[in-house]
Amino acid sequence: MANIITRKAVMTLFSSPTCAMSHCARFVLHEKGIAADIEYYDPNNAPEDLLELNPTGTSPTLIERDLVLYDSRIIMEYLDERFPHPPLHQMDPVSRANARMVIKRIDQEWYQLLDEILFSGEKKSARAKKMLRESILNAAPIFAARPYFMSDEFSLIDCAIAPLLWRLPSIGIDISTPDGVITHYAQRLFNRAGFKRSLSEAEKEMAEPSK
Repeated sequence: MANIITRKAVMTLFSSPTCAMSHCARFVLHEKGIAADIEYYDPNNAPEDLLELNPTGTSPTLIERDLVLYDSRIIMEYLDERFPHPPLHQMDPVSRANARMVIKRIDQEWYQLLDEILFSGEKKSARAKKMLRESILNAAPIFAARPYFMSDEFSLIDCAIAPLLWRLPSIGIDISTPDGVITHYAQRLFNRAGFKRSLSEAEKEMAEPSK
């Protein structure tokens, strides 16, 4: 069987159509306007030749010539460095390090809870749902302080947050507040052309509240 690398002439992102982490990588791709193929697949039934390059079969997987990356955050960083315009990271080392710390915390707190909601039993899922809602609402002052998350400019942090916020209606989490600060922030991201293009068909349906 021909190896995927030898068959692909352009950068290719292998992505689950529903994975939030994959969505983050797709968002960066489209914000950058990068010419790349996006191939959707089921990580539970990954193609054999993809497994040769990424033995875990996890999504997303980025392939460019002889480069294979299969961690969403590493892929996001690589794309920002490989295609520096428009920049999605601050230029100075201190700001970049702080942004990485923020994304790490988002992963450890919000994305960890999202995984528990999606993949745990009913009792644990309900507890995680309550915790995630409270944690996001507690961050309302941060959302309110600047146009983007802890920044005046759109950044990789926003690329990390948007896919999670997009999924909240579909899992029954309401983050509306009297001043609407979080929903206004979310809508700014959702209205971006790059975000709209990043949505898979399955993700387009997630905007509907769960019943």
